[in-house]
Amino acid sequence: MNIAVSGRIDTRTAPELEEVVRSLDEITDLTFDFKDVQYISSAGLRVILIAQKTMNKQGSMTIRNVSSEIMEIFEVTGLSDLLNIK
Repeated sequence: MNIAVSGRIDTRTAPELEEVVRSLDEITDLTFDFKDVQYISSAGLRVILIAQKTMNKQGSMTIRNVSSEIMEIFEVTGLSDLLNIK
């Protein structure tokens, strides 16, 4: 399943993404396309971690097209070591 995310992933938008993530029962391959993501807050990082934890049990997850700004957030928080980022 491919999920294209755009704009800001923050306290306003993260709950909507979390709803999608929590409905991934039968999915074995998940890809997030971050090409149009401009910002991610701790609320957004939490949703990405929920998705990764879910996919660790049932398949694989990849995050693609990460900007240098978002990659820096992943690196500072240590998530770049936990996530498959291409």
